[in-house]
Amino acid sequence: MSRTRIKFCGITREKDAHAAISLGVDALGFVLVPASPRHITAEKAAAIRRRLPPFVSTVALLKDADAAFVQDAIDVLKPDLLQFHGEEPADFCASFGLPYLKAVAMGEKQSLAALARRYKGAVGLLLDGHSKGGMGGRGETFDWSRVTAVKTPLVLAGGLNPANVGRAVRQLRPYGVDVSSGIEAKPGVKDHDKMRAFVEAVQRADKRKQ
Repeated sequence: MSRTRIKFCGITREKDAHAAISLGVDALGFVLVPASPRHITAEKAAAIRRRLPPFVSTVALLKDADAAFVQDAIDVLKPDLLQFHGEEPADFCASFGLPYLKAVAMGEKQSLAALARRYKGAVGLLLDGHSKGGMGGRGETFDWSRVTAVKTPLVLAGGLNPANVGRAVRQLRPYGVDVSSGIEAKPGVKDHDKMRAFVEAVQRADKRKQ
């Protein structure tokens, strides 16, 4: 059984990025959504990215941005992956020539099979706890029993924290997990003890499912 990949989202400080990397986190997410309390500009995110070591993926999170905004973010940040959190159609998501994740609002009933077909070009579906039109990062969980198996890799998000992520990994065996508010001291500022506890909980759960 492969290990569960971990993404820390809502990175706004270089010290938090390096703390995450020291824990072995696979990906860092930068929220390029002005309405978010974890918003960071592409320029500031790029400054952090330039000082990262190799083999760490950077993810640009976007929500209902126009094509010019997305392209500018790509040009400045040079992310490895795009993450679309709005109502973006599949052809839009695929039009930038980069791999992308499509977030799914699991705060309401969704057909993952239908979404996997619609976004067949996505490298994964990110299951978040918000309702349609909302934003993630609010610590909202959802009913995990509504997750159905699809061929597209699933990344579990929405209200994860050090106390519940182990159970989530054992129950759902997702490809990856994504956390933001669950490891914070306040929006945009990570708590390094919570970060460590989260990673350790995932690692323990991975050992138990083998």
